Amino acid sequence: MNDEHCKFLIMKKSEYNLILVKSKAFALRIIRLYKYLCEEKKEFVLSKQVLRSSTCIGANAMEASFESIIQKTKI
Repeated sequence: MNDEHCKFLIMKKSEYNLILVKSKAFALRIIRLYKYLCEEKKEFVLSKQVLRSSTCIGANAMEASFESIIQKTKI
């Protein structure tokens, strides 16, 4: 099984994985907050740091899920 196939499986399973769903929803809210802070409040440094630190949660959850599937599919 190649990496591309594993990524497809994760995307299908993410609908059922509560951590991935909630981290994606959180990241989308933070992106809206980032846009608000940049456009309305003209705050660039703090908003960029908030964006980086909060979207890291989703990336870590996705990577953990990806590693889990790879380990389960190896023979």
